[in-house]
Amino acid sequence: MLTIIFFLTLAWVAWKMLVWGIKAAWGIAKILCTVLLLPLFLFGLVCVGLIYLAIPILIIAGVCALIGGLAEAG
Repeated sequence: MLTIIFFLTLAWVAWKMLVWGIKAAWGIAKILCTVLLLPLFLFGLVCVGLIYLAIPILIIAGVCALIGGLAEAG
């Protein structure tokens, strides 16, 4: 009986750790994309000569950041 309880608890802890790991990885991926990849992508567009495409993307990202900042502050 104790073995069954042990394995059920072990499965529950393993499941919780898996969910926590996926949430942590998703958070790290969002930070990496926001801080590193988006500016590099926009800089690459400007260097290639697609500034007319980079400016609307930058405006959309700025509006999203402004709305997100206001939502967190309020």
